Formats: sequence, structure tokens, C-alpha cells
Amino acid sequence: MGPRVLVDATGVPADRGALGRYVDGLVDALSAEGADLAIACQRADEERYTRMLPGARIVPGPPAIAHRPARLAWEQSGLPLVATQVGADVIHSPHYSMPLRPGLPTVVTTHDLTFFTAPDAHTPVTATFYKAAIRTSTWRATRLIVPSKATRDELVRVLEADSTKIDVAYHGVDHNLFRRPDAVQLDRVNGRLGLHGRPYVAYLGSLAPRKNVPALIAGWAQAVADLPEPPALVLAGGTGWSDEVDEAVAAVPAQLRLVRPGYLHFADLPGFFGGALVVAFPSTGEGFGLPVLEAMACGAPVLTTHRTSLPEVGGDAVAYTEPDAASIKTALRALIDDKAQREALGRAGYARSQEFTWKVSAHAHLACYERAAAAGQG
Repeated sequence: MGPRVLVDATGVPADRGALGRYVDGLVDALSAEGADLAIACQRADEERYTRMLPGARIVPGPPAIAHRPARLAWEQSGLPLVATQVGADVIHSPHYSMPLRPGLPTVVTTHDLTFFTAPDAHTPVTATFYKAAIRTSTWRATRLIVPSKATRDELVRVLEADSTKIDVAYHGVDHNLFRRPDAVQLDRVNGRLGLHGRPYVAYLGSLAPRKNVPALIAGWAQAVADLPEPPALVLAGGTGWSDEVDEAVAAVPAQLRLVRPGYLHFADLPGFFGGALVVAFPSTGEGFGLPVLEAMACGAPVLTTHRTSLPEVGGDAVAYTEPDAASIKTALRALIDDKAQREALGRAGYARSQEFTWKVSAHAHLACYERAAAAGQG
């Protein structure tokens, strides 16, 4: 039996976004591998984790930590106390920040360095907080986990981090959920989107500036405007608009269809990805790029950029574009016009996605925990 690890899942959002998929996929695989786990979580998640992880100790935090400021304060004082109560050997903080005085070896997941490399992509308050959190974790954590070699290299370049205490652990994908959809799933999702059989280009993610959504909107509009039956663009995921997105939407010709369904149910994601002509993810900076992997696992042809970690995920199984609207237009139109190429990418992406599993990721995390426990505190 390895070290007892307390995983701090209190930051997992209710919508189970990318952080939720990372934490849930990881702890489920860790449990399956026989890891000695304790989970600190929101009270709303207590039943979920109790059911998911029957062998783990589940410790719900106080109700106040449902609000971010209270959760961050509790992380400093309450999390080390929980670690003592459950007899943990290692704390794993899976979202950038950590207790300043953890009292035992601590592993921190640093997902990306865009708060440093693309500060304009975040609000000033958010960028300031995460810069401080990442600096603190880089220097005070016993070990760091990153989801890609690109993120490891940026940590070393930007913050002069010690590369010998950084472990790369690629994310996995839930192949039971993210798989080629059947006809029923395809019809259900198409109907829920109100498309009634109309083809579409799919995007899943937030509207953060680094996700490059305005360029995607403009590139799509230019690519399909002259088609007799232009495919719609469906922007699923994060809520809210930015000025740049508003301007891009306002410039879309009236005959084109842009659908904004918000968050989709997990059960609908295979049909959403697998039913798309193309899944477009033209981000300018990712720590990993989970939607790209999930789309590949559903057999969808993917168009992304050759930036940061995305080539590590897509390899030769996806199509690439530069992130500007003109390049997106050209690349997207080429795929729309070439059914054989879309089918070939779908097959290649599906095959490559099988290499990424939470079991493999869990083994890399377990090795990191062992190294942290052996290193001891500080």
C-alpha cells in the first residue's frame, strides 16, 4: 500500500467542467488501482464521491466553502487539519493553489501558465491571484504535476522551476462515456440543439480570450457563407459573452445559424461531438486540451492549433490551423468540402484517443505521490 493521499476536491465546480472531469476521472482510477485515498469535497459532492469511491474516506467541508473566498481561506487552515484527521501522508491540491503551511508533503497540479504568458486573456484580479498561487506552489510544493510537456517547459522557462520535481501526467478520457455515438444519441442531441438534421461545426469550452472564439466565429462565417446549405456553428459550454464575442456575433450574416446552448449534459457530449461535421478548438494556449481528446474519442474530426500542448494530444490525428480568422476559414472550409478527409481524421483520432486513459494517468500520479512522500516536507 502506498502513501495515504488527501485529494482536495473542494474546488470542483457544480457543472463538472474540465477541472471536475480531471478530478473525477483521476480519483476513480486511483481507487481502482487500490490507492489509499481521502477526499475533501463540497457538501453537495459528498454523496457522489461516497458512491464513486467506496473505499475512500470522504470529508465534506463546511457549507461556507461553496463560495470561493471562503474556500480559499479554508484551504489554508481547514485542509491541513483534515489531513491530520485522516492520517494523510501527502496532500494533492489539483488546482494551482496550496496551503502555505500544509504540515506534510504536498503535490500541486499546475494546469497551464497562461496567467503569465497571456495575462490579457484573464481579468486582472484573476491573473494576479493565480500568478501568486502558481509562484507559491512552484517554490513551496514538494512536487508539481503538469498535464503536458509544454506546461512543464513553460514552468521552467517562465518561473525557473526545478525540472527534477515536475512530473508529467497526461489526462485520460472516460472511454465508457466518450465513444462513437449511436443513431439515437445523434438524433437526440441534434433535436435538443434545434437543428432538425442541419449539419454543424461544434465547439465546447469557455469564452475566455485564449480560447479564440471570436476568430472561430469569423472564420466559420467566412468559410460557409457561400454554401447553399451552410452548417451551423454551435458554441457549447461556458456562459456569458465578451465584447469581442458580441462583435463577432453581430458581424455574422443573417442567413447563418449560430447556436448557443450553454452547458450540455455529459450524456449528450458523445452525440454532440460525434454528430459534428468538424469539432473546432482553435485555442492559443492550453495546459492540455481535454475537449480535443474527448472529441477524438467520439470519432469526430478535429481542427485545432499547433500551440502549446495541443500537438501532444492531437499528434498526426487532427487537422491544424493558425489561430487567425483567415486561416481558420481556409482550414475549416477544406474539411467541410472533403468528406474522405473528415472520415480519415475521425478514424485516426479515435485510435489515438485510446492511448489516453485515466488508468495511465493514475499510475503517473501514484509515482509522484510516492516521490513526494519519500522526499518529506519541504
